[in-house]
Amino acid sequence: QVQLVESGGGLVQPGGSLRLSCALSGSIFSLYAMGWYRQAPGKQRELVARISSGSNTNYVDSVKGRFTITRDNAKNTVYLQMNSLKPEDTAVYYCNAATWQFQYWGQGTQVTVSS
Repeated sequence: QVQLVESGGGLVQPGGSLRLSCALSGSIFSLYAMGWYRQAPGKQRELVARISSGSNTNYVDSVKGRFTITRDNAKNTVYLQMNSLKPEDTAVYYCNAATWQFQYWGQGTQVTVSS
């Protein structure tokens, strides 16, 4: 059974930084493309950043230059380093693991950017 466990969310002031982590268990991590999504109140869930099994990355325009997604296959973990945070980054952030056949979601972690 595949499980994704996220950590690292919290409250941060505008301009601050957070690092989210997502650990996968129950399967072979290196096979999966990993992504971070977010959902703000009243809005649809959106893809924030994605890293392929070959470590190719892509980002939504609003976070380019501020967020960095990386993966550590030895630790079965994907990270999202978030710098220069803005109030509009406030959302629940979800980890996603996907192959062409399956996808799995974490439980979500709250990120709040406020002074």
